Amino acid sequence: METKENKQLHGILAEFQNPATLLHAAEAVNNAGYNKFDTFSPFPIHGIEKAMGLKKSKLGWIVLGFGLVGLIGAVWLMVWVMSSAMPLSISGKPLIDPPIYVPIAFELTVLLSSFGAVFGMLFLNGLPKPYNPLFNSENFNKASDDGFFLYIESEDALFSEYKTTELLKDAEAVNLEKIYD
Repeated sequence: METKENKQLHGILAEFQNPATLLHAAEAVNNAGYNKFDTFSPFPIHGIEKAMGLKKSKLGWIVLGFGLVGLIGAVWLMVWVMSSAMPLSISGKPLIDPPIYVPIAFELTVLLSSFGAVFGMLFLNGLPKPYNPLFNSENFNKASDDGFFLYIESEDALFSEYKTTELLKDAEAVNLEKIYD
């Protein structure tokens, strides 16, 4: 059986008493210059993104791109089919009649936008991720019920076991735990 001495330190997990102290701790960690940290709580905390210094998501642009591909592709396909591949004159109507394209173009725009949202979210979040060393922490099980946690990874350029621990203690952490791989 491997002991903690044989394992590599992955990061430090700090538990906080309430959402307000977690928010202030996230601000303190961000102001100290840490980049590789995350917060966990059982519900969304207003302002946590700003406190962590997170940038706006690129997901909206991905969804827009997929939606435009769906719209342009649908219109191009219908115009090509009706004008050259298989022209059918139905009741004397023109071959290229924009109102008939609206339902199909709308449906393909929505379909590809949905695919873009799902696959873009998976890509941006680095999912699927079946294992994380945090899952070994018994204390971390409270994150989905009544726990408020901040986790700093050891891969961060500023990470120092002593300095990081002191920073989290100063931020009023009620419990600190070293997480090993």
